[in-house]
Amino acid sequence: QVQLVESGGKLVQAGGSLRLSCANSGPPYSVPAMAWFRQAPGKGREFVAAISGRDSSANYADSVAGRFSISGDNAKNTMVLQMNGLEPEDTAVYYCAATTLVFWSTNQKDWHYWGQGTQVTVSS
Repeated sequence: QVQLVESGGKLVQAGGSLRLSCANSGPPYSVPAMAWFRQAPGKGREFVAAISGRDSSANYADSVAGRFSISGDNAKNTMVLQMNGLEPEDTAVYYCAATTLVFWSTNQKDWHYWGQGTQVTVSS
């Protein structure tokens, strides 16, 4: 059973860094890919980054490319999102997600498991 738990969200100043973690309590190598999404106040949930369990290839939203870095440990079923150069526009609840699809998209409909979310607030 895949269960995702995020941690690491907090208040940080603009320009600062933050590291989010996601733990999957399911068996190792139980999902083909994991991802981060976020939802800002009054907005819909949007894709942030994803990592493939097969080859560790990563995908990023244009808004975070070059500032955020995603990494994972398939054997330990953990995933990390390193966020640098944070901006007030990055303020959101960040969700960890996992998919059962081998070929997935950045559309949240392709992601079947979700964590409870962790709040990231960036002050200006």
